[in-house]
Amino acid sequence: MNFNLKNKYALVCGSTSGIGKATAKLLAEEGANVTLVARNENKLKQVCSELPNPELHNYIVADFSDPTALKEKLETFCTKQHGFHILVNNTGGPTAGPVFTATLDAFEIAFTQHLKCNHVLAQTVVPFMKKAGYGRIINIISTSVKQPIDELGVSNTIRGAVASWSKTLSNELGCFGITVNNVLPGSTATNRLFDLLKNTSKITGEPVDEIIKSSAKSIPVHRFAKPEEIANAIVFLASEQASYINGINLPVDGGRIKSL
Repeated sequence: MNFNLKNKYALVCGSTSGIGKATAKLLAEEGANVTLVARNENKLKQVCSELPNPELHNYIVADFSDPTALKEKLETFCTKQHGFHILVNNTGGPTAGPVFTATLDAFEIAFTQHLKCNHVLAQTVVPFMKKAGYGRIINIISTSVKQPIDELGVSNTIRGAVASWSKTLSNELGCFGITVNNVLPGSTATNRLFDLLKNTSKITGEPVDEIIKSSAKSIPVHRFAKPEEIANAIVFLASEQASYINGINLPVDGGRIKSL
């Protein structure tokens, strides 16, 4: 399917690796002008150079620990350059561990990096979307909003808050031609997944290779997702073809979630 995103401006967060990078590449392949957001400028420059027609794309250096500075940088960019038709909210997950032993600081940090930053990004880009009569806000969260994941207590909590924020926003913005949806990746072959599996190995004493094998086998398709497979769903939701899909949680998990 040709998603035909030519002349669309897309803002992709956490776009120097994993799902974010794969999404930026696919959006660019579909004709979108992509602006990357991450905190490492050298990595941003490298990813920009790898995109099709690199001269069409930009980046913003920002740290998601500071929503105010993030908003200021994005506002400056929009004033000097352009607004955005597509926003992909994506950032690294909170530190693993049980919810009961989590510190208040851990909740505050995760809430800031995920919900607060998503919120200021949406507030900044929506006026342009309203004028264009076209907007897509896609939040990359987790299957934990449907089925909590062991040893990811803070993540389970904050992801649920983001999902509820997103659903509420979809109700408010749908009438402007702006859709808001969540993509829920299952186990995806990224550094984040393998770090979590290594942490499990330290806790249980089981060899990492065995944990990887058993984890993959627990998924009905018996493998982890490729970042590109998650990106396929994101780019579809960013397209005109998904114009009547709004306010949903879309699992891309190989069937791992046990519920419908």
